[in-house]
Amino acid sequence: MSESLFDVIIIGGSYAGLSAAMSLGRTLFKVLIIDAGERCNKLVVHAQNLITHDGSAPGDIAAQAKEQVLKYKTVEFLNGRVVSAEKKDEIFEVVTEAKEKFIGRKLLFATGVKDKMLPIPGFAECWTKSVHYCPLCHGYEVKGQPLGVLLLNEKEVLLLHMIYNMSKDLKVFTNGASVIPPELAKKLEKKGIQICDSKIEKIEQENGQIQHVILEDGSKHALECLFVRTPIEQHLSAPKDLGCTIDPMGFIQVDDFYKTSVPGVFAVGDCTTVYRALSIAIGAGTKSTAWMMKELSEENFAKL
Repeated sequence: MSESLFDVIIIGGSYAGLSAAMSLGRTLFKVLIIDAGERCNKLVVHAQNLITHDGSAPGDIAAQAKEQVLKYKTVEFLNGRVVSAEKKDEIFEVVTEAKEKFIGRKLLFATGVKDKMLPIPGFAECWTKSVHYCPLCHGYEVKGQPLGVLLLNEKEVLLLHMIYNMSKDLKVFTNGASVIPPELAKKLEKKGIQICDSKIEKIEQENGQIQHVILEDGSKHALECLFVRTPIEQHLSAPKDLGCTIDPMGFIQVDDFYKTSVPGVFAVGDCTTVYRALSIAIGAGTKSTAWMMKELSEENFAKL
């Protein structure tokens, strides 16, 4: 592993991080990717809604991307977990769990997020198999079948609208919370959509496939799939420790070029947005490098 100054240190070697690394490698910038192997879709069997790779295994896509990126000689890859990042003057120092230290001119977080599993028996076992976050990625495969939407707050009503477009055989679960406004409740009733207000006691499942959602009121609901926007948390405290603004939902706040509130620090992919599609992460990785390359090129040219 090189001990010299890197132009960019990328923390996270999944789709967004690899996409950024490819652009930087093609423009001859010196890049280090540090990856802890925590892809957000690590448990997902098939990736959907990605042209040329629709239905492929996510791990295969990531492996192929890594192989292609590392053909660029200015890009290096390290399997490791970052535990801290610090800005010293205009240089960033990154420290791994193995106490390795690396320095870079720019820092890019492509670390994804952790989904917080709800404390419902059977929920975690079904996660990514028959309990899903994104209807765009997983709705088509269950179209027209008995589906459920678990609404954790009023802001997630859009999720309900999207799922209704996939199947009219739909039930809404609130897990005992009052999150459905009266006017919406009337609309759901007119459309024949049942609102299940009782708390969820457990999810009966077999190898991750939902059999029934059991409520505390004793009712039992057969479903093919349940959609829910789970709460998230960042994998690392480093962005917050550096002073990056974190929005109320827990995502790193960025501008159109994925700059954070800290000069020289960028963030891309699932750690910045609720829109968790591979194409969006890949595009974000590429676009983020536009501003990085601008700053790095200007700095290099000024030294001549």
